[in-house]
Amino acid sequence: MREKLLSRIEDELLRLRHDVGRSARDRSGPVGFGIDGALVSGLTDGTLTPQQERELAGQVARLLPYHWAQSNSSAEAMSQVTDFLGGQRELAVWLDRFPGFPRLAARLYVFMGLLDRLSETSAVVTALREDRERTPYPPGLRGYLVPETDDETVAGISFRIEEHLSDGETDKAVDLALAMADWLRRAAPRAQEIDPGLHDLGELMDHSHQDLQDAAAELHPA
Repeated sequence: MREKLLSRIEDELLRLRHDVGRSARDRSGPVGFGIDGALVSGLTDGTLTPQQERELAGQVARLLPYHWAQSNSSAEAMSQVTDFLGGQRELAVWLDRFPGFPRLAARLYVFMGLLDRLSETSAVVTALREDRERTPYPPGLRGYLVPETDDETVAGISFRIEEHLSDGETDKAVDLALAMADWLRRAAPRAQEIDPGLHDLGELMDHSHQDLQDAAAELHPA
């Protein structure tokens, strides 16, 4: 995972995104998913084997989309892992060490963190609104965008990515993230015209797109 992407996000990657709808609020974590307390203890005291650490990373990654609906025991275990690693950004870095779903989940959450930051940037919202005057529904985003583009638009996509993950629709989450990265990449030059501080937006989207593609390819090797 690229340090430049991590430097652009807040530490709080796991939070209630956008407006959690009724269907999301009513969901609970998946049956059979949890975090093995013995593995957590092994992580914190440094006794895990590489295979055990991979197993723990898989358990943590599978629970990320349910951070708002975990059992008390799972939430406590997640907090122990996160605190031991040094925070949620460090959790993403740790997960990124493990190919497969842990790495993909880490990169999706970092990308969602970028979207959360960009949703607060008026120049990005303006650039996207102007782009939609030419292309009302960018490729891959029909069905996700409402007609009006406002400061909820980007955050709403972040929420929908996480929603796909919580529904077990990993491929849809990836496709949506890639489509959003493409749209932001296309709008980046205009956003930079409005706000020169966004000079690296296109580069960030290039990096995000490539990182997500690479991680997704590990789940579906040719």
